[in-house]
Amino acid sequence: MTNPWSWYSDGDVWALEQERIFTRTWQYVGHVGSVARPGDFFTARAGRIPVVVTRADDGETRAFVNVCRHRGCVVAEGKGNRTTLQCPYHAWTYALDGRLRAAPRADFELDAVALAPVRLERWGPFLFVNADADAEPLAATLGTVPEEVAELGIDVDALQFHHRAEWAVEANWKVVAENFLECYHCAVAHPGFTALVDVSPDGYRLEIGSRHSTQLGPARDGGRRSQFHFVWPNTGINMFPGEPNLSIGPFASPSAQRTDRFLDYFFGADVEESWIAELLELDDAVGREDTALVERVQTGVASGALADGRLLGDAERLVAHFQRLVRDALDGES
Repeated sequence: MTNPWSWYSDGDVWALEQERIFTRTWQYVGHVGSVARPGDFFTARAGRIPVVVTRADDGETRAFVNVCRHRGCVVAEGKGNRTTLQCPYHAWTYALDGRLRAAPRADFELDAVALAPVRLERWGPFLFVNADADAEPLAATLGTVPEEVAELGIDVDALQFHHRAEWAVEANWKVVAENFLECYHCAVAHPGFTALVDVSPDGYRLEIGSRHSTQLGPARDGGRRSQFHFVWPNTGINMFPGEPNLSIGPFASPSAQRTDRFLDYFFGADVEESWIAELLELDDAVGREDTALVERVQTGVASGALADGRLLGDAERLVAHFQRLVRDALDGES
């Protein structure tokens, strides 16, 4: 059976997830190209924790809780290039290494105050943060994902950032993640995708790691196969058949019944724009089809009419794995 459907709309469960999942796990926030020069910064979120990623004059890339140590105001917004970060509330000003450099009428030593650090690690150009200082390294969460991507012939360090797409879905983050974790619905809902990828039970492979899972779909034309990875708790990674391509982004949870999504798209240096445009058109169509589906699911599970549902043992193995990780986290287990 599925996890209780009340977990997909209950505000208390959402708050518990913020505490026991999103404050303790690695989450994708952006790429190194966004902080390529000294002075570059961008903002993101790890669950409900505001985060700012900076590159200081010493060349180090760092991440901090994006909250002023004075009265709790969010310090930075958006992205850009600055020599300092200044809180808009009382003008407390921080260096890009997090140290407090100015505070009007301060009656204390400035060196005693700094932005709270957040752990920052990378896989290739992909930046992940974790608010838990005691968490295992990012590599433990990624598991075999980097090796599987490399086996596909994709050098992530050679990929070039193309653009970021952003949108919102009126559904719980777990509904959206579970939709990503199965292609049982693909033959019904995604005609364009299934024309490109073999989604038959004999062709479409599912693999499960400790904190990641993988879907492998052969290309119908015999070319480079597709890979779709999910990294606990909320990072999706997509590679379609054809030219070198990768998109990556989180299933962010600003409230119990809404998911904020973004995907950063990367392509090989020699991939033609016409091919990219065709892939993006297909991906956009799949995204719109999925959005309609998961919003209908949210209406159903939030109605309170039924307590839970039933999973298929094989086709939905990755969904079952994800739901077990959610249960373990909410039970307080590692």
